[in-house]
Amino acid sequence: MRDVLDEVYPWYLAGETVGLATVVSTFRSAPRAPGAAMAVSGSGTVVGSVSGGCVEADVYEEARETQSTGRPVLRRYGVSDQDAFEVGLSCGGTIEVFVEPVSRRTFPELPAVMASLTADEPVATATVVAGPASGAGSLGGRLVIWPDRTAGTLGSPALDGTVTVDARGLLDHGTSALAHYGPAGQRQGEEVAVFVGSFVPAPRLLVFGALDYAAAVAELGSYLGYRVTVCDARPVFATAARFPHADEVVVRWPHEYLAEEAAAGRLDDRTAVAVLTHDPKFDVPLLVTALRLPRLAYVGALGSRRTHLDRLVRLREAGLGEGELSHLAAPAGLDLGARTPQETAVSILAEIIATRWGGSGHRLTATAGPIHTGGAPDERPSADGRAAAQA
Repeated sequence: MRDVLDEVYPWYLAGETVGLATVVSTFRSAPRAPGAAMAVSGSGTVVGSVSGGCVEADVYEEARETQSTGRPVLRRYGVSDQDAFEVGLSCGGTIEVFVEPVSRRTFPELPAVMASLTADEPVATATVVAGPASGAGSLGGRLVIWPDRTAGTLGSPALDGTVTVDARGLLDHGTSALAHYGPAGQRQGEEVAVFVGSFVPAPRLLVFGALDYAAAVAELGSYLGYRVTVCDARPVFATAARFPHADEVVVRWPHEYLAEEAAAGRLDDRTAVAVLTHDPKFDVPLLVTALRLPRLAYVGALGSRRTHLDRLVRLREAGLGEGELSHLAAPAGLDLGARTPQETAVSILAEIIATRWGGSGHRLTATAGPIHTGGAPDERPSADGRAAAQA
């Protein structure tokens, strides 16, 4: 959704009504996660995707219709057993897509949302995607939630209050989810379906060692949506010109920089650390610092198996226990047979992705079960960010 909003906002400022389609729930093997979006401008230009191509043509027509009528609609797409040519998903899953008109009239809070995105300030939007035609929880109602304030309304203070509490919980986890309520905010109700889309700062990828491998990891990490920092103590190597895809290049002793970022609260459980230096005077104090922090998403170190065995001896001598060492991915990366810096970057980022989403790292031909979900079939997040089995 975030990238789509960057495209939508100029159309919005120009006074257009944009048809915005958002995936609000998925079941089984769905191609895109909740929050994936597609937008259609007043002239018919399309950006984004809700299914990777399966249902985009039908969603486009729905978006054009909602631009004309001003009425939002919730559509469900699954597999059709009766007609192979009917619109549906080829992957075997089911998605629900909410299509709405977005304009200055329908979404007056969008400038504030965009300002928060620019400032890397967490913000969530709560939108009624199923509900009564009028009154509390009516279709299309919207509430914008920040950690310390709100704007807009879903139609009643009680519903606003309940959704605000739940949305802030989702925002803490960077999770988007669909939840159901009663019109007075009852959590056991089913009449009102609210989709909470969370916008949080991009996850961080800290790359240590200003090498050609680092340049490739930084480029691929940036492409995957990470905010990339390259850090090295050697100013002759750590230059912005050598790392054009990094968001920042820092000249510091790596372990000192990592400790300062942690102390400032700028690291979290989505942060990935890639150590590429191959030099014990940099690697050892850096890895000791990283592995003693509250659990990061990923800590990996490049090097041969012989280098890693020597590294383990040094890390144990520095006081790390086996529990701490068990969180180290080294040699870093999946076994892809990589040879070049670019291929090695793919190997490392593939391991980071597999670690983040619980992937096996095996070839899909050797696995069974859903492809597009990280959990068991028929699971989706509940309002508190945990997986809840669906009957």
